[in-house]
Amino acid sequence: MKLFKQLLVAPAALGLLAPMAANAADLNVAGVSKYAADEQVTSISQFSDVKPTDWAYQALSNLIERYGCVAGYPNGTYKGGQAMTRFEAAALLNACLDRVTETTDELKKLMTEFQKELAILKGRVDGLDARVGTLEANQFSTTTKLKGVATFVIGGVDNGTAYGVDYPTGSSTNNITFNYDVKLNLDTSFTGKDLLRTTLRSNNYQNSAFGQNGSAALETASTPSNTSADAVGINRLFYQFPVGSNWTATVGAKVRQDDMLAMWPSAYGADTILDRMTYAGAPGAYSLNLGAGAGLSYKKDGFSLSGNYVSNQLTSGNSVQSSNVLDADGSGIGSASTTTFQAGYAASNWGMAFAYTYSNAASSYALLDPNASYNSKGANNLGFSAYWQPKTTGIIPSISAGVGSTYANGDNGDSSTWQVALQWSDAFVKGNAFGMAYGDTQIGGTDQATDSFEVFYKMQVTDNISVTPAFVWINGYGGSKDSVGGLVKTTFKF
Repeated sequence: MKLFKQLLVAPAALGLLAPMAANAADLNVAGVSKYAADEQVTSISQFSDVKPTDWAYQALSNLIERYGCVAGYPNGTYKGGQAMTRFEAAALLNACLDRVTETTDELKKLMTEFQKELAILKGRVDGLDARVGTLEANQFSTTTKLKGVATFVIGGVDNGTAYGVDYPTGSSTNNITFNYDVKLNLDTSFTGKDLLRTTLRSNNYQNSAFGQNGSAALETASTPSNTSADAVGINRLFYQFPVGSNWTATVGAKVRQDDMLAMWPSAYGADTILDRMTYAGAPGAYSLNLGAGAGLSYKKDGFSLSGNYVSNQLTSGNSVQSSNVLDADGSGIGSASTTTFQAGYAASNWGMAFAYTYSNAASSYALLDPNASYNSKGANNLGFSAYWQPKTTGIIPSISAGVGSTYANGDNGDSSTWQVALQWSDAFVKGNAFGMAYGDTQIGGTDQATDSFEVFYKMQVTDNISVTPAFVWINGYGGSKDSVGGLVKTTFKF
């Protein structure tokens, strides 16, 4: 057949005259050079650089239309004048062999000419099939991926305290402590577009100044769903799925406010240190409330809208009273909860968002005291946060800032918050990060500290291990001493 004569003459000649520029390692699964990522075509007219006057036009047309074994480049070109290696010619022949039922003398010549290359390709494909089979046989689930984060924190805080914790007479929290936090995320997808997230979490910050109720609470100490040290609990359990092309719905028995937001209005947080610095400057609006809830978000062309409801996970002393209904305290929907609406826009290197949250008896660290009378009547919380980051790394840092206001209903609990944060990517060494944040991020109405400052330098030791030394300062409130301390945080991702 004439087309196989053309196939024999051109690739074979090119393969014999050109140097062996490719080997088996340079070929992708389909047998085509990985340096020329190509796409299958169905008509020669799809090639912008192939003309009817070209000497191989008819042979190429036959290969495409009758056998479908020719591919082109993503930009719509064939590059017929480009040299072909013997491996690439063998890959082309191999693709055609799958579609030919008649063995001719020309085809036998081709198979003999490329016998070695065809054997290598077949061996590589067989090897890949065996490896895939082994992976599938040993994985615990075909739909679920496990991602884990383990964190070690060693450090101390001068004048550190842990609120609500009874210590023996003469004891002090001004000690060096070594704490840990472990999170295991099980992410499951049934359609490729949905997400069922189950997070197991445990830590031992409970009686530490770095703990959730401490004077220098860290983000890694946020409640794991059970405040008993070393106890493993469900920290997240929610299902997220698309509704149409631009909408996403989320429902969960254990879901956090920010899990249901279409965007997060801050570029700060290459590593997280103080918990109070993770609320984008508006802890009333962005409370990160955790509990049973549901939400809906819309996102298109950078613009986004989000709305969600979270029934608060109430805490009492060192025990957790988990919320398993949409009304945590039994007095009707809308109590012991947060209801949030956010409108935002995110461009390639900047973004901003406005948020409104109605909170009622919510016990998140950043919200008003759940036992305070003014909070039982509810509070309106507003927040505006924005960020900008340079398109290339250098001496100019990313800038994140936010302001917030809380208006308690009928009581003296009004307050304002703000925060400014700077972060340098690839600081001194590629992959490392340097950052600092300052602000008044504590809602009024409590006896805890107000102004806070942190500075950190994250060193990326390997792709999965980072070490972050940090310094923290928290202004004393009501005449109490400032809390000043340092720590070294080591993070393992697996």
